[in-house]
Formats: sequence, structure tokens, C-alpha cells
Amino acid sequence: MIEIKTNRRVELIDITERVKKIVERSDVEDGIVVIYTRHTTTAVIINENERGLMEDVIVTLERLIPTQAGYLHDRIDDNADSHLRSILLGNSVVIPITNGKLDLGTWQRIIFVELDGPRNRRVVVKVVPC
Repeated sequence: MIEIKTNRRVELIDITERVKKIVERSDVEDGIVVIYTRHTTTAVIINENERGLMEDVIVTLERLIPTQAGYLHDRIDDNADSHLRSILLGNSVVIPITNGKLDLGTWQRIIFVELDGPRNRRVVVKVVPC
């Protein structure tokens, strides 16, 4: 389990190093790791952690799913955009483990996406041997 304290309503946080440590402590040489968020207004993605790209993601989400656009759910929590964005991005990723290490591409990073912060969040990390 990874605990994350977010600071902004929409924020992208690189959790790759934390996941690597969990995989290393597991002593699994070959398998998979599942990174999963149980929150309906967050997501987990794999991509490059480059400042411009991270800002582009936030701007694109706002363009695709603007805040306060008359969503029915806004009558309850005023966060329908956060739920809809989470649906598009997804709540989990699966990464192979090879020789005890995450089998990520050169620029790939594991990114936690906060869509309704700031909040305290938990991300489930399960290492499964194969």
C-alpha cells in the first residue's frame, strides 16, 4: 500500500520509485505487479514524467471533460468531471517483473492522477509471482 497526500485538485504524482521498492522487498524474480486505486476520482497511468507533458495531460482533461458543464452528478458532490476523467484514464495498471525488476520502457513511469484533491489517498500494490 502506498499512501499519498495530494495538494491540488488535479495533480499527477510519479510513484515509480515507491512501487520499485515494494517489488524489490517482495523477492519476486518473475511475475507481475498490479497498481490499483480504490478511489473513484483518481487514476493510475503509465507515461513519461516530463513537466510539459504532465501539464498537457491536465489541460487536455479539462478540454475533454470541463468542470461544471451541467453534469447531473454535480447536484450531489460537484465533482462529476473528476469521476468522468477517472473513467477515461482507468484505475489500474499491470507491469511485468523480470529478474526482480519492473519491466518498464526507458521513459515509462507510473503516475498517480488525483482528480478531486487535495486529499489523502491510498494505492494498492500487489506483487504476484508467475
